[in-house]
Amino acid sequence: MDSILLEDNPHWIKNTNEVYNDYTHRELLVKALAYMSAKEIVAIIGARRVGKSSLTKLIIKVLLQKLNPKNIFFINLEKPAFIPYKNNPIYLEKIYESYLKLANPNLNEKIYFFIDEIQIFKSWEVFIKSKYESSNIKFVITGSNASLLASSYATLLTGRVLKLELSSFSFKEFLIYKNIAHSTPLETTQNKIEIQKSLDEYLKWGGYYSVFSNHNKQVKLGILKNIAEDIILKDIVPRYSIKNSEAIRDLFFYVVSNATSQLNYSKLGNKIGIDGKTIKEYIGYFQDNFLIKTIPNYHHKLTQQIKSVKKLYLMDNGFLNLGVKRSEDRGAILENMVFTALNQEKLTYLRDNKECDFYVNGKLYQVSYDIEDETTKKREFESLKFFADRFAKNKGYLITYDRNEVLEYKGIGIEVLSLDRFVLGNKRK
Repeated sequence: MDSILLEDNPHWIKNTNEVYNDYTHRELLVKALAYMSAKEIVAIIGARRVGKSSLTKLIIKVLLQKLNPKNIFFINLEKPAFIPYKNNPIYLEKIYESYLKLANPNLNEKIYFFIDEIQIFKSWEVFIKSKYESSNIKFVITGSNASLLASSYATLLTGRVLKLELSSFSFKEFLIYKNIAHSTPLETTQNKIEIQKSLDEYLKWGGYYSVFSNHNKQVKLGILKNIAEDIILKDIVPRYSIKNSEAIRDLFFYVVSNATSQLNYSKLGNKIGIDGKTIKEYIGYFQDNFLIKTIPNYHHKLTQQIKSVKKLYLMDNGFLNLGVKRSEDRGAILENMVFTALNQEKLTYLRDNKECDFYVNGKLYQVSYDIEDETTKKREFESLKFFADRFAKNKGYLITYDRNEVLEYKGIGIEVLSLDRFVLGNKRK
């Protein structure tokens, strides 16, 4: 046990300036640090390998500037040594006691307790709640499941948790990793060529660090497949006791080929020999484990919106490489990236004779790779006109690959934005 604790906490024995220096900045860090002053438990949730552990190390790096290093404890529960005890939550108490004995923290000061992949242990909530109420401990937990706090046991923690959702690297974070300045109009102009090349790379391969930090295309594909299969076979299959692991894996690859389109459970079921009800359940599992997200057709009645046909998107553009149909649909690739940039709880689409790709916070977003063809241009403008009159106070955004202009069409203002300007937040207010 002691060797495992020392391995996970090098800050106890090394100079604090020598540890955790190899992690790229994440935008969520600022919000996470703000939560450190609150008593509530902080839960960082997100898919496997999006960087949850790295984010906790970035938090620890900042905390080390003002805290006793031994009052900061990190443990990764996915270590093989802990697997035999995953059904025994009492073992978490043993880990804690071993920490106290080995590190000898100052118990008169707050302890910052980081637990990585906490869902590995069943009934972990009992341990957390007991310490939360009786000790001066700040818990930061990570998990790879959106329903981490939805179990019957987790109700013990109702009102005691602040939740943060971490995705793979955003395009801005990708540029920071590549050390390409982009924060001001001057910087984006000076670095236009580098930003455009990076955008093409990100469109194709997405934001998983292990993917974009590797330069071999076949290796990138292998890593993406491994990430998807790990989530399906190591998380979804055992968690939901799925017997036909091959079928649910095959479903994901079919789903990838249908990204950005409306879901048809029966059609997908016919392709792999599973009934539509089961397909719907599996799609829910994919969503709960951050592989995909579905968005509803907007309706002013929430019940109707919930019942509406959903559109499906991938949580990372890199997964588009794994589809059964390996076509290069530039429009779908662009639309999926716009989705990842807009992704938020109230995101919807609009469909009523015409269709608008995204509607959120009173704003319309239509996506088209280019509008050089007059028929395409008219179709996109007519859709924005149709819905702008009803929802958006006569204004809409049209995101394209590389075009920027402000136009008026039949009384509505349309701001045409290039993808790079849109994702970097340079659209006009």
